[in-house]
Amino acid sequence: MATKEIDRRRHLLLTGTSAAEPYTSPLQGGGEARLPPVNPASHGAALKKELDQARKDLKARDAHHDAVAVEARRGVYLEFASAPNFDLALHSLDVKGAGIELAATRTRANVTYATVYVPSGQLGYFEKKVEAYLTETTAKGNPKNKPLVESIAEIRLAVLEGFWTDDAALFPRAGKAICWEVWLRGEDDDPLARFRDYAKEAKLEVGDEQLRFPDRRVVLVYGTREQMTGSIELLDVIAELRLAKEVPTSFVRMNAIEQQGWAKELKDRITGPSPDAPAVCIVDTGVNAGHPLLEPALSRDDQHTYDPSWGVHDDDGHGTGMAGIALHGDLAEALLSSFPVPLTHRLESVKILHKGTANPPKLYGAITAEGVARAEIAAPLRKRAISMAITATDFRDRGQPSSWSAEIDKLCSGMDDENPRLFVISAGNIRVDPGMDYRARNESEGIHDPGQAWNAVTVGAYTERTRITEPIFNGWSPIARPGELSPSSTTSCIWQSQWPIKPEIVMEGGNMALSPDGKEADFTDSLSLLTTHHEPFVKPFTVTGETSAASAAASRIGAMLWAQYPDFWPETIRALLVHSAEWTPRMREEIDASRSRRRAMEHLLRCFGFGVPNLERALWSAGNALTLIVQDELRPFERDKSNEMRLHTLPWPKQALLELGEVEVELRVTLSYFIEPNPARRGWERRHRYASHGLRFAVQKASEGPDDLRKRVNKAARDGDEEIDTADVGWLLGPTLREKGSVHHDRWKGTAADLANRGSIAVCPVIGWWRERHQLGRWKKAARYALIVSVRTPETGVDIYQPVANQVQVATAVPT
Repeated sequence: MATKEIDRRRHLLLTGTSAAEPYTSPLQGGGEARLPPVNPASHGAALKKELDQARKDLKARDAHHDAVAVEARRGVYLEFASAPNFDLALHSLDVKGAGIELAATRTRANVTYATVYVPSGQLGYFEKKVEAYLTETTAKGNPKNKPLVESIAEIRLAVLEGFWTDDAALFPRAGKAICWEVWLRGEDDDPLARFRDYAKEAKLEVGDEQLRFPDRRVVLVYGTREQMTGSIELLDVIAELRLAKEVPTSFVRMNAIEQQGWAKELKDRITGPSPDAPAVCIVDTGVNAGHPLLEPALSRDDQHTYDPSWGVHDDDGHGTGMAGIALHGDLAEALLSSFPVPLTHRLESVKILHKGTANPPKLYGAITAEGVARAEIAAPLRKRAISMAITATDFRDRGQPSSWSAEIDKLCSGMDDENPRLFVISAGNIRVDPGMDYRARNESEGIHDPGQAWNAVTVGAYTERTRITEPIFNGWSPIARPGELSPSSTTSCIWQSQWPIKPEIVMEGGNMALSPDGKEADFTDSLSLLTTHHEPFVKPFTVTGETSAASAAASRIGAMLWAQYPDFWPETIRALLVHSAEWTPRMREEIDASRSRRRAMEHLLRCFGFGVPNLERALWSAGNALTLIVQDELRPFERDKSNEMRLHTLPWPKQALLELGEVEVELRVTLSYFIEPNPARRGWERRHRYASHGLRFAVQKASEGPDDLRKRVNKAARDGDEEIDTADVGWLLGPTLREKGSVHHDRWKGTAADLANRGSIAVCPVIGWWRERHQLGRWKKAARYALIVSVRTPETGVDIYQPVANQVQVATAVPT
């Protein structure tokens, strides 16, 4: 019987599908804040007394320092506290006109604390606010300044703990020297230079690396809390303090597989990639380029190191193992086949960890940026998927941005150099405890830093491997069932709901074996992935797994996509990884088993992301599977207002869909863009939002025309107070779940006849710090995005691809 020919057609990249339109958001404001019940007279009097006490405490503090130091101080810090389970009016504690700045916020035992910088001479600002609250009323009869004053339960002069935005339990005890991550106010050189001078006087050790974000500089400082509080000038430039991250410097060694003959046989079937092929850039412990299976794709000129004294070689093994997966996938599949292996992408290596070196604490965001820069200088025009399987040893951020994750967001967005990048990062691993239900452990340990980066593709691990073949593990059983989460993969289940869906995708990461008595868990070769060993002339193969291997495998798909579609943006490659993903039947069981579908769906997303990418679907369209790609941009803001939206009118297989009638079809939409980060911990709301901007999509309903869609999403297109039905049913996730982070994906199922009239899609902006902090001037920027739309039908013989391909060819043939 003849083998059916595989139907592979290139995705259609569209141009000129939209025009900018003036935009006003139809969303209304959030309403009045909830305030605790107070007696205005006694409450105002108590705050007035506390402000007076703060003045006295400041005077007493100054008495312990010389007059020169007191004169040099440019301001003071106050700490404001809310009532338990109520919010502070944070936006009213940040008054740029008076030079008053909200420096940091934190929450302890349901109380919100805000540390606020008050310039010299401006302490009276808050005294006047409280005085007006006590003596004046508004037109509605309320005390003046009520939202601000009644949100405050307590005011006092800030102490060092007031700057600590990390886990309270990590604040150092007296006399203990730690590595502090110090966030300084301002982003010019003056605060940093002053801080270095004051730190030197206090005998604090300040690191060489620094990071720059909007309004903030970040450096590492080694010393005690007594040294940090010994200088009032030192505190004058600090905005917040965190504990520096620890990164592991050794990795688990896996059992080796001695098969020299296999390596030679596979090498003979390899054809190396072209010099201008895209690359996977391995940011790790280095890669040994002499390995016969890596040598065809890794030039000596593409090996780099953060510290030249380390060398570019890999004496640990982790980086070389990742390189094998990133180039070949699981080597066992390539070794067992007899087909030629034409490589379509290259490798690069950036060494940022060195075995056996007692490195001082480092700002790993700065090290990552420096390492990537070296690869880019060597090959500036090359497309690259940057693969990083190194994470911090903890997950204390719980979704909150860190200096490391924010720097990756900054690199992805091209914030400093207009050069967007694709980062693929491992989610991080847990230590499996045989005495604990492994899924409970997966869900209670969060994704490790920097996996919370909004713009990066964070990759978790799942497994299909359950067959144990080693005699030494006779009687042992696999921990995870096929299609489930790998035992050591982390999740975002413990994150607050506003943070992005992480991981976005999962890839094969292997399984673990459990002893017959249930007291031991171990990795086995048969449940792992085969890869390249860093000592190839001793043993060419070793095994690997977990989220490290999963992220390397995802990077490989990214590079393969770029080899096929070199004009795609990094945002588009990320979108295709998400767009092509599917949940396994075992994953879907978690939805069906739950009474609350919405909660189960969010739980599913925070464990598995959008599922396992399908390489075939990511690379190709087909007669019954049409994928349209749009790469466009809009300018979201005009200073402090919304500016424009885009309405895309797509070439659409309307007649083919009408022919299918009541046949069920699937529509998928993915919107991907990169935000610019603002990571200072100041509440992440209003003007202190982390993301520079957001984008949202809305699809034309079957009952709508393009003008109806325009009115549904854009208040500026409506006639006065015209009432609009904004609901759109049939989506798997819906707006609440799909609108987190900076990649938004949803799936709709319905009849082909209904889909025939859904050929328009709106892309609209939502607020971010570009608009809220418009004085920084970033509102002038355009926000670019990738929009992917695909239609999949059963194989009925009706071709939905060719009619659209014909339209696209006609459109591109017309001169513009």
